[in-house]
Amino acid sequence: MGEYGVTPGQRVAIIWDSSSPVEALKELVDKIQALVGADNRVSVENVNQLSQSAHKESSFDVIFSGMVPGSTAQHSVEVLAEIARILKPGGCVLLKELVVTESGNNSRIKTAAKLLTALTLSGLVEVKELQKEALTPEEAQSVQEHLGYQGNDLLIVQIEGKKPNFEVGSSSHLKLSFAKKPGASGKPSVDPATAKLWTLSASDMNDEEMDLLDSDELLDSEDLKKPDPSSLRAPSCKEMGKKKACKNCTCGLAEELEQEKKSSQPKSACGNCYLGDAFRCASCPYLGMPAFKPGEKILLKENQLHDA
Repeated sequence: MGEYGVTPGQRVAIIWDSSSPVEALKELVDKIQALVGADNRVSVENVNQLSQSAHKESSFDVIFSGMVPGSTAQHSVEVLAEIARILKPGGCVLLKELVVTESGNNSRIKTAAKLLTALTLSGLVEVKELQKEALTPEEAQSVQEHLGYQGNDLLIVQIEGKKPNFEVGSSSHLKLSFAKKPGASGKPSVDPATAKLWTLSASDMNDEEMDLLDSDELLDSEDLKKPDPSSLRAPSCKEMGKKKACKNCTCGLAEELEQEKKSSQPKSACGNCYLGDAFRCASCPYLGMPAFKPGEKILLKENQLHDA
């Protein structure tokens, strides 16, 4: 295994950000290119353009991100997911990121623990922290320029992770056998001692030491009395305080309400119905009937029962 964990013939991607010094980036690319050999191109991608680079799944053996000296790259969930997608099964990720020692109000910079969790959730395994180091004065200045953050709680952490030896989202058939074993029956086995405990033979009926209960003794005189039919009747809708009959009513409340409706006097819309036809509306149910006293009960035919 060569320097940076790279061996000849491998495909490598280097991810950089705008804070990466150009000379430092070029120097890292040259080192990696020398390790993999001239026949294997090293891909260089900007962290903000990684998802638009259109790399195929499982394209790289090793991916370096934030490894350029002076870089202050921050890896979003989308970037980590894309790194896991383009990494080959069994491939390795070497990553550096700026972290805070304690979680504060700055949601843009993660703690080391949250970074490890984010890498694991992206689909990587064997994620581990390799080292932590304090910022150099140049790096602290770069953080202030590119992230607008100034504080003494910053560190640079280096983390390694691997992709499982299978593609993300892949599936495999499980070999399950539902065939019965030779000699096995479909019935569950019963413990002989348990079966004997619950078995009553004819000889047990004549055994004087066998204590058997008389089924007639389980009922007393109250149990043998015929119940009163009224106690078995379900309460009617009216007895239960209902003002409206149930659907498929059988207690008589529906008929009672229907009779009340037929015998009830319709409500007058104008209040002048009792004065006679000269004062009645065109739709008045009392048309053609003589005048009557207010409040007097008037019986109408069923076809006349509608609102005035």
